[in-house]
Amino acid sequence: MNAKNTSLFNVNVSIVHPEYFFIAGLTGLPYSHYYYIFLFCTYIIAVIGNCTVLLIIAFDRSLHSPKYIGVFNLALADFGETNALIPNMMRTFVFESQYISYNACLANMFFVFFFNTTQCFTLVVLAYDRFVAICLPLRYHNIVTNSVMFLMCSAVWTFNAFVMALTMYFISRLSLCKSNVIQSFFCDHGPVFRLACNDNSINFFMGQLSTGLYLIAPLILIVLSYLGIFLALSKITTWEGRLKALKTCVSHLLLVGSLFLPIMCIYLIVSTSYLSPNARIISVSLAYATPPMLNPIIYVLNTAEIKLLIRKVFQNRSVPS
Repeated sequence: MNAKNTSLFNVNVSIVHPEYFFIAGLTGLPYSHYYYIFLFCTYIIAVIGNCTVLLIIAFDRSLHSPKYIGVFNLALADFGETNALIPNMMRTFVFESQYISYNACLANMFFVFFFNTTQCFTLVVLAYDRFVAICLPLRYHNIVTNSVMFLMCSAVWTFNAFVMALTMYFISRLSLCKSNVIQSFFCDHGPVFRLACNDNSINFFMGQLSTGLYLIAPLILIVLSYLGIFLALSKITTWEGRLKALKTCVSHLLLVGSLFLPIMCIYLIVSTSYLSPNARIISVSLAYATPPMLNPIIYVLNTAEIKLLIRKVFQNRSVPS
């Protein structure tokens, strides 16, 4: 390794770490700044929307129920993910500061995936809540209590923190000496571990494990939950009763669709055809940025309790003192 290279890399025995990475982002795409401005608009909507949901649930005691404990955790994960991702993108590309230190890169990777995986698992918890509410309505309040929901959500956060910390540990054991250019819009796991000069098979395994654990397994569990729900609905004699029960699942189904459908489409496109780097960056960044923006809107528009509370607030403000 020559003197020029040693200035770019920290050498620790046999492990080589770059002092900084260069985030490539969108390359050769005219008017790309407008896309980043669009992402910033989604960020503002996501922050305001999720903060509103968090404050409503926190301060209204009537919403201190198992379902809304799950919704609170989802809004918290949405808030965390959008703050871990989009402000860094703005700094990196709008202000043309595309260099990021090694430690900051790993921190960015950890938090983006930590909050994103928490979103996936929280939707499974909410699917379980709907399953018990519709399939076992008489036993719902005995099975799904506030304490049970709190423990499940706490387990989700703890487990995801452990898995992501383990992933970061395996990244830290790599000699990243092929290049310091990350072909993505943030410190993405795949583009980073592929820069390794030494064996990265464990990192490839962690990537595959994460796909199975946070994409395939949640979808299977959610589908199984709704198969049970539809089976229970088929036993209700009237269509009015079926629609009333199904209406309680609409918000959750929309949340599942907004999070999982874009990611599944990207996986299918990548596995069946070629996706250019710019197209991949745009599609993946949209898949990450839009659910935190849409989720609070979906819950506000489809949840009677939240709509009623907001209506009361505006009515109280409109009444002259």
